[in-house]
Amino acid sequence: MTLPEELAEAVRAEVGTGGFSRYVTQAIERQRERDRLREAVAWWESEYGEVTESEMIDAEAERREIERQHAELARSRHEGPDDTAPPGRRAA
Repeated sequence: MTLPEELAEAVRAEVGTGGFSRYVTQAIERQRERDRLREAVAWWESEYGEVTESEMIDAEAERREIERQHAELARSRHEGPDDTAPPGRRAA
């Protein structure tokens, strides 16, 4: 495999001496995931028709809501019990 030297040096400068191979491996893995996703979408659209703009908007709204719920759950786990809750009980 060959890379433009300027690109390789930029990556080495970011990840350090030992991180270059890991960085390249992860980049290839991400690209393969994207390729498989494109294949899945192409299959889905061939079976069920093209995804509409409205469906994309709905999916994005759902993704944001799930992300918000996960962030809220993570915050509640890190904050610990509410000071106003009786001893031994967590605020809901």
